[in-house]
Amino acid sequence: MDPVRNPYAPGAGQRPPELAGRDAELLAFDVVLERVARGRAERSIVLTGLRGVGKTVLLNALRSAAVRAGWGTGKLEARPDQPVRRPLAAALHVAIRELGGAGPAGGTEHVLGVLRSFAQKDAPGTKLRERWQPGIEAPAVPGRADSGDIEIDLVELFGDVAGLAADTGHGIAIFIDEMQDLGPADVSALCAACHELSQNGLPLVVVGAGLPHLPAVLSASKSYSERLFRYARIDRLDRAAADQALQAPARDEGAEFTDEGLAAMYEITAGYPYFLQAYGKAVWDVAPGSPITAADVRVAAPLAEAELAVGFFGSRFDRATPAEREYLHGMAATARSGPPGAEASEPESVPTAAVAEYLGRKPQSLSPARDALLKKGLIYSGARGRIAFTVPHFGRYLRAQQLD
Repeated sequence: MDPVRNPYAPGAGQRPPELAGRDAELLAFDVVLERVARGRAERSIVLTGLRGVGKTVLLNALRSAAVRAGWGTGKLEARPDQPVRRPLAAALHVAIRELGGAGPAGGTEHVLGVLRSFAQKDAPGTKLRERWQPGIEAPAVPGRADSGDIEIDLVELFGDVAGLAADTGHGIAIFIDEMQDLGPADVSALCAACHELSQNGLPLVVVGAGLPHLPAVLSASKSYSERLFRYARIDRLDRAAADQALQAPARDEGAEFTDEGLAAMYEITAGYPYFLQAYGKAVWDVAPGSPITAADVRVAAPLAEAELAVGFFGSRFDRATPAEREYLHGMAATARSGPPGAEASEPESVPTAAVAEYLGRKPQSLSPARDALLKKGLIYSGARGRIAFTVPHFGRYLRAQQLD
């Protein structure tokens, strides 16, 4: 097959040629946009799922829907080593600019001034040369969103920005990727601000995406968060959606898969969107012609797996220290030695006590490695005493490696 015409696109956050299996989430967000436009109160949204299931792609698709509806939008990616004040200010600046001249000039100038005050309120002790200039031309408005307490400031800022949006007859949507990496104070502030918005029916919506334990992070911050957000779990695709993700792009290029070829692709990818793109790209390049068969899938599989081992899996494994790698291998071995079907059901969680028993160590001695892996986002804890990989098929990859 002509590699130049290869339609598949494996990449971090890169939209696939066919966004299959996400119609329900897209339709639900269209309803949110329409309800807010009519002055109806709506909850903010949280998308959760493993890495490689397409959360970032869906987040971008939802943002595009908001832009088409005339909303102002901004996006940021949370980082564990960075407070949210600066990136959120930048995202809100973009959102206000997207609203353009829809609102009253004086109102826009005032809100931009409040945003500047919020952005320039650095943490105590910040050196002058490290202070950030946000690029907002409006003069700062003192006494608003500049107390230095992120919760107070964010409630005031969101209220003013949402008020401006209401004056335009539109809304503001802020999209936060890797939301589980927000610091505790920032999570608390975001929940408080969203709570205030929902109580007053203001047209500002936060759409967050993160790993499966994100709801627990939010709940630990504010007990009412379970009622504050609409949660949607983004999972692997079912067989019909996976077939669509493969077949539709191929047909656009005048090719197709046989039924056996599609079955082989689903078996090897388990319906995970990133793997569908990675294996789809490899199989297209090695297939001699259309239709693409199960035999072509078997030939291409080692090539796709070799690339995944370096980029998708290896880059994450390389971030771990020797002690952390030992723990990861212990998790992988424990998952395989679990009940029948554990391999097929990966990535199910495993007990931390079982990992310690396999490694012949006391659980307390493994706490530093486990905590470091949690902070690096390589594993997560969805329930007390249990852990799981954040990356699907990571255990399978580890079992094929030699312990360093």
